[in-house]
Amino acid sequence: MIHKRRLWLARLNRGIVFALLLLAAVQPSAVPAAQKQAVDTFALNAKLGRGVNIIGYDPIWNSKDKARFKESYFRMLKDAGFSAVRINLHPFRHMDKDNDYALRSSWWEVLDWAVKNALQSDLIVILDMHEFGAMGNDPEGNKQRFLAFWRQVSERFKDAPDNVLFEILNEPSRKLSPETWNQYFREALAIIRKTNPTRTVIIGPANYNSIGSLNELNLPKDDRNIILTVHYYSPMDFTHQGAAWANRKDKTGVEWKGTDEEKAAVERDFAKAQAWAKEHNRPVFLGEFGVYDKAQMESRVRYLKFVTRAAEKSGWSWAYWQFDSDFILYDIGKEEWVGPVRDALLQK
Repeated sequence: MIHKRRLWLARLNRGIVFALLLLAAVQPSAVPAAQKQAVDTFALNAKLGRGVNIIGYDPIWNSKDKARFKESYFRMLKDAGFSAVRINLHPFRHMDKDNDYALRSSWWEVLDWAVKNALQSDLIVILDMHEFGAMGNDPEGNKQRFLAFWRQVSERFKDAPDNVLFEILNEPSRKLSPETWNQYFREALAIIRKTNPTRTVIIGPANYNSIGSLNELNLPKDDRNIILTVHYYSPMDFTHQGAAWANRKDKTGVEWKGTDEEKAAVERDFAKAQAWAKEHNRPVFLGEFGVYDKAQMESRVRYLKFVTRAAEKSGWSWAYWQFDSDFILYDIGKEEWVGPVRDALLQK
């Protein structure tokens, strides 16, 4: 009797193993995330290359019928010479507070559409949690929503290819102090690592991803699947001239002439970030930079050429802010590139 029972169990176990192997053969994505091998983040960062920030403020999130960004734009970006898109996500307004902050199906539909089309166009995808305003104003009050977002996103994309990256939070700032930010991103990272142990995650310093705050950033030394991000808009009087939200509505006509002094200021800032990255052995992603379109085009072009080439000389990847709207790269109304900006970025 005991012998028969053992024989039955052995056959059952062999059947289970066979079924699992068959499932893995026909559905490679079903292989547990824990079995995936770690990615060389420096090599991935090199592939990340030249990117663009997209659809953060597009009406598509409220209704696909009102979308400005078209499906064809993914291939257009790739054909132009860009290699990545940083998808700016504002999920809080699309979460159901009474249902454990579950994200609504209409929001998932848009995100799935964007990720699918970007990958099909051979673009690397960064899922950028862009709720920096709410998190900066009330970190504690929004913490549950913040962590709930990463629980859902990390679960949904746990079997996505390695060229889908997670960026924990854009520009932590204001009440989200450097000390608090170090705590919050580690909690989010722990959630991500449960289902995405080798997923490349992008993390930057507090104070709006400022280079000057790098020394206050405390990345976990034992997690090597992290890319450092910084943002760069210096000098603000030039890059944000005419911008009401930056208290510069009436400050226009500021030039960037590309003098030795102006270039040296950029190089000093980048050298600080490069030194930190080298000390901590982290690749660098310049996640945002750009010039508001109230500036003279000649100055915009000079600045963008210098900043992008300086970043690339340092071995950094980058993403321009932004495709549409202000800081404009592509004019959707005219269905044409802002040629001088595109050419400055891509060195054409």
